[in-house]
Amino acid sequence: MMPLSYADKLILAPMVRIGTLPSRLLALDYGADIVYCEEIIDHKLVKCRRVENDILDTVDFVGSDDVPVFRTCRKERERLVFQMGTADPERALRAAKMVENDVAGIDVNMGCPKDYSTKGGMGAALLCHPGKIKEILTTLVKGVSVPVTCKVRILTKLEDNLALARLIEATGVSAMAVHGRLKEERPQHPVHCDVIRAVANQCSIPVIANGGSNDIIRSYQDIASFRDRCAASSVMIAREAQWNMSIFRKEGLYPMERVIKDYLKYAVDYSNPYQNTKFCVQQVLHNSMETEQGAALLRAKSNQEICAIWGMEDYCRRTQEKQMELARAKDQDRLTIKRRKLNDGSTLHQLYAPFKRKNYEVHEQLPKFKLFNMCKRLDIPQPVYITEERPGDRHYQSTVVFNGAKYQSIAWEKRKRSAEHAAASVCLQVQKNEADGDTNIGGNTS
Repeated sequence: MMPLSYADKLILAPMVRIGTLPSRLLALDYGADIVYCEEIIDHKLVKCRRVENDILDTVDFVGSDDVPVFRTCRKERERLVFQMGTADPERALRAAKMVENDVAGIDVNMGCPKDYSTKGGMGAALLCHPGKIKEILTTLVKGVSVPVTCKVRILTKLEDNLALARLIEATGVSAMAVHGRLKEERPQHPVHCDVIRAVANQCSIPVIANGGSNDIIRSYQDIASFRDRCAASSVMIAREAQWNMSIFRKEGLYPMERVIKDYLKYAVDYSNPYQNTKFCVQQVLHNSMETEQGAALLRAKSNQEICAIWGMEDYCRRTQEKQMELARAKDQDRLTIKRRKLNDGSTLHQLYAPFKRKNYEVHEQLPKFKLFNMCKRLDIPQPVYITEERPGDRHYQSTVVFNGAKYQSIAWEKRKRSAEHAAASVCLQVQKNEADGDTNIGGNTS
């Protein structure tokens, strides 16, 4: 894959709660060249694990509760920039390495003025610490295989902006986005195109102008005007895209109804949490929330109810039924015991068998206890448990060696003891199946 170029591009800005997968795909459909995800904090990502979602055909980075923190798909792979919030170079690198093979670029948020970001030393708080900016960006540029960028806000003095830009460019980043407002300023304040222009005229890397929504940009034709006023290489759009993603269409804006329906299709296709779907549609309705549709949206408590407002309930129902059918087929496959020969000549039996303590009323029913007693009864060596910890989220998976064979649950557990019980339960299930003459065991997959 060719490295992502940031020159002469129209870009969807990173926006909290807006920059999720359905919105990003819609922006690409409508003409955006590059899309940024919403800011993901490095602390949160490093606790996740990467999961290939066969049902949705996505790559999910999920937390310990199995809820996706970040979801992407092949369609956006070559044009997606992952934006992270960070204040630590080593942790930033750990987070970036986790996603670098699933995105086209890595961006560091150095412009968010909100308390949840700045209190942790992230976002606009970094602007006061040029040494840390240099360390974070240099570490990322040297450590990942995709282009690294950052997004900043402007400083009060012009010479400080120029000095910061020189420092950032010297780290080897591929581009820099500049939001033309001070960290104390909000959208109602005019954007400082002159400061962006001064930075762009000094830099040899692409400078991406941001902050022109509503103030300057209200149509596709206005984008070029904003770029020219800033002498920027590219333009990044936030609020105008939030209200109508078809701002990226050179042919002009689509009606609100069309945009909502196009968005809902992606929200259903990728099983977007209804709360996020609801929020994004609210932004499109914008000044029309007092309408009957707006009132119905506020009452909605599922994607199906939201889709029904726009006559898409049949599409939602059919898609969800297909997804449930695929999930059932996957569950059935997981409930089939698989076996494969290992290099040491032993056989590994695997089954999806998460351990749930509430299913066992007394200690004597616990899998490890029952397996221990089985060994005593058969007068064979006691089982041996080999447990590994998964990096990132500290979950465990155990393999039990029993009578020369190995048994493992493919479910990872939060506790080491639970992982051992899960492995023991797989062993007990296989022994029961063999005693009953049950042949419901998968073939050799080695």
